[in-house]
Amino acid sequence: MKTCQVSVVVPCFDEDEVIEAFHRALLAVLEPIRRTFEICYVDDGSGDRTGARINSLAAEDRRVRYVSFSRNFGKEAAMLAGLRMSRGEVVVLMDADLQHPPELLPRMLELRKHGYDQVVARRDRTGEGALRTLLSAAYYRAVGRCMDVEVVDGEGDFRLLSRKAVDAVLALPETDRFSKGIFSWIGFDTASFTYRNVRRAAGSSKWSGRHLLNYGIDGLVSFNSRPLRLAIHTGLALALAALGYALWIIADVALHGVAVPGYTTLLTAIVALGGIQLATLGVIGEYVGRIYSEAKRRPHYVVRETSECPDRTVRPPGARSDAPPVVPVYEGHRYT
Repeated sequence: MKTCQVSVVVPCFDEDEVIEAFHRALLAVLEPIRRTFEICYVDDGSGDRTGARINSLAAEDRRVRYVSFSRNFGKEAAMLAGLRMSRGEVVVLMDADLQHPPELLPRMLELRKHGYDQVVARRDRTGEGALRTLLSAAYYRAVGRCMDVEVVDGEGDFRLLSRKAVDAVLALPETDRFSKGIFSWIGFDTASFTYRNVRRAAGSSKWSGRHLLNYGIDGLVSFNSRPLRLAIHTGLALALAALGYALWIIADVALHGVAVPGYTTLLTAIVALGGIQLATLGVIGEYVGRIYSEAKRRPHYVVRETSECPDRTVRPPGARSDAPPVVPVYEGHRYT
């Protein structure tokens, strides 16, 4: 298997308007550095002509490779597929919307020469709304205290990984992946620098408020069990509060006799306890759901087409020779 010095992994979802401009900008940066390189595009089930444009780029340039999913499996799956496909000594992850400026690649490669296995380009919050900036800062402060790994505000998927770091990421088998946490968990020497936030070159962001909220919950529960511990602490605190309240009622009755029962107090207590119980069940359900997802051992994605083997179907490992073929699932550098 032929290797190269630099692999650039680019997850794409509905980037028809910008993919060719991104490709030109990326080539303008990569070609002068005089290193062998490949560009690995992952079409995450786009509904526009992104897949066709990537196919055309691969046909024109042998340095371009691609994988197209059978449907949209999400960015985490797309990044995983790109890392599995990559063959470079170093791998750069970046988006196709030009919010990750290609001109920063030489700086990242220069830092790699100093022995860093991870080089992270951290964006600032220039141009973002005040509310989103405030919520992001609050979220990262919260997860910084709760998670077992360090996740820094502004550090996203735009980063360089050594082959050693890539192999460490690929060795982690979990289905529900939170790459920011995974990159921090694997460790290794890491350097980072800040760049000015850049707006999308075209189109609109695929990350709505609901997607960001769900992604934040994924990050919170993926790398720690503290929400479960918090539920225990909350229950113990309420039990102590109830005991204190009961003792106060007994003392009040002994001193002043039986008073008129407090309807408001009782209703408030029932509603509060019911809400806490439902929230606790939700936390437990989130962890149980992840256990269920992991136990099914489904592949992270299904491949429809790749530059290595377009439109090919294969039989699953261990299947009889007369078993029907299935859609290929790309694992590492081979099909299973």
